[in-house]
Amino acid sequence: MARPRLALGTYGKIKVYESSPGTFRARCRYRDFNGEVYEVERYASTGPRAERRLKEAIRDWVAPVAEGQINAQTKFAVVAAQWLKDFEREAEQGHRSWGSVDTYRSRLEGIVLPAVQALSMFEVTTPVCDTLCRKVRDASSASSAKTVRAILSGVCQLAVRHGALDANPVREISRLESKKARNRPTASRALTGAEVLDLLGKLDVDEQAIADDLPDLVRFFLATGERTGEALGAHWPDFDEKAKVIQMSGNVIRGRGRGKIINRGKTENAERPIPLPDWGTAMLVERRVTVFNLAGPIFPSTTGTIREASNVRNRAWKPFIKRAGYEWVTFRTFRKTVATLLDEAGLTAREIADILGHSRPSMTQDVYMGRRSASRAGADALQTRLSTSDGRSAG
Repeated sequence: MARPRLALGTYGKIKVYESSPGTFRARCRYRDFNGEVYEVERYASTGPRAERRLKEAIRDWVAPVAEGQINAQTKFAVVAAQWLKDFEREAEQGHRSWGSVDTYRSRLEGIVLPAVQALSMFEVTTPVCDTLCRKVRDASSASSAKTVRAILSGVCQLAVRHGALDANPVREISRLESKKARNRPTASRALTGAEVLDLLGKLDVDEQAIADDLPDLVRFFLATGERTGEALGAHWPDFDEKAKVIQMSGNVIRGRGRGKIINRGKTENAERPIPLPDWGTAMLVERRVTVFNLAGPIFPSTTGTIREASNVRNRAWKPFIKRAGYEWVTFRTFRKTVATLLDEAGLTAREIADILGHSRPSMTQDVYMGRRSASRAGADALQTRLSTSDGRSAG
């Protein structure tokens, strides 16, 4: 007996299974209102999340276009849906960041589609793109406008590949300068060496900060210059005491519908060895003595899992800096501080970029960074800059 045909706009039984360790796949058949039946699938870190993502995909369903079916008359929303689907597939394969997927989806749904979703691709011209990007810049920030530009460019480039457009109209839009934006980036401030030592001293005598495991975490930030997600994602096997090196191999992020995931970075330099100053090595050796799970995170939660960055910031760090009188200091400040101290110590921009994991030597130099080795000059400089008379310094 033939299987009953699905009613229009309905889906069949959802099947969920673990496709690889830690990755679950949810799939089903969905019959669109055009009468076609599609295989729909979504991935996540747990079965329930994968199923939830699948149902969200069906709710927001836009029928995919077959090869060669994108043309000048195709609606922007249809091409955008295909572009985002391709982007998600690249993230599932590890070529893109799930953080970028969430950012692009949010801007696409909240800004781009409300403005141009009903346009056919031939109507998506340079003036249309330029007007939208400048509007976002003037109302918000240059950063948001650049994200919108990247989305428009990606969708139009897909249309170019299908022959729907002769050229990408986004290439010719005007520059998006921060000085014309409503919200301009503020200059970040770094701690001086004296301020670092004063802040560490306050951490070491603050009972709540000690209970929240902040003193060692802050020292780790200062020893490595790592991002918050990188530090919280560091595991004990990444630490080599003999070589005095920590291997940075992932950044903990939260993907919509996927929970906490390890993002391996967008550049080769994202995965890198970071030489540690002596006080940083000593801190980790001392800390390791009390650890039961030497395969787990260096800075775990109370349940032994990777800590949630937002919880550390909001529940532990912000109350402390208010008590200590350092309200302006964020975890990003420590990264800025490390870069400033290394610059003052005479390291080159290339050496600093190797330590911080930048693909470029600095924000002002446009030279591609292909190196993955890091000089010990950085660790030596941090050892000297943050040392006290007893030699223990930040450690």
